[in-house]
Amino acid sequence: MKNTPPLRKFLLLPFAVLACAAWAQTPPSAQPAPVVEAPAGPPLPALPAMAWEPPPLQPFSATYQAFYKGKEAGDATMQVTHTGGNQWRVDMQVVGRRGFASVLGLNLEQSTVFDVRNGVYAPLSQSTVRKGLFLGKKAVGTYNWETGTAQWTGDVKKDRAKPIPLQPGDQSALLLNLSLMRDARPGVAMHYRYVELGKVRQHDYQAATQTENVEVGDLSYNALRVYRTNGGNNETILWIANGVPTPVRILQREDGEDRVDLRLIEYQGV
Repeated sequence: MKNTPPLRKFLLLPFAVLACAAWAQTPPSAQPAPVVEAPAGPPLPALPAMAWEPPPLQPFSATYQAFYKGKEAGDATMQVTHTGGNQWRVDMQVVGRRGFASVLGLNLEQSTVFDVRNGVYAPLSQSTVRKGLFLGKKAVGTYNWETGTAQWTGDVKKDRAKPIPLQPGDQSALLLNLSLMRDARPGVAMHYRYVELGKVRQHDYQAATQTENVEVGDLSYNALRVYRTNGGNNETILWIANGVPTPVRILQREDGEDRVDLRLIEYQGV
């Protein structure tokens, strides 16, 4: 963990990359949405229902400044494209331009093609490419909803190249970001199953009961904080603002210290 180059571990997060062909199989027509439930215990004061409006799924392009341990290390771009009908694609690229990341020439690209059925985002194909001075790997995955399995080829370990049984609502890393944007409400808990690169993990998130002011560069957002609750010493925190189709900030922390920090500096519809 401690020897992992800056930004290489960058998301597992919600956010990933590389243009890949759409997987032609059609997911089941009635996939239930991820479980979204109110937190246990006595009710907490929350925003009025009309005070929070989740952004609709829409094409956009966003640019982030990437920081590692508090120092600027590069940049990241995220793009959502409508490819026709119910099919979409989300792409992410992270480039190290300063410090150790710059020396390595680190470049991470991910992409997920997905379908929208009954409000659920269902991944169809996924691609990951890592480039660098001592690094060059590519893996491509397909989510076959007819057979109910997902499988990866390319630079993956042998035990991760086996088919994985799919469950309704399964997400890729990039798709998880979009689902959080869709599902987050003040005071709500969210649960997802993450399936990517031959791995399966449970991701649980909690939204704060109130928005807070978040400074990102020269801008200030009134944003809702959403954080992962089952990551152990690895924390993931996102801030979501009304009217903005992508998180305004994404922070990953390890052992109580900031590691990767993405801060939105520009976005526009495409």
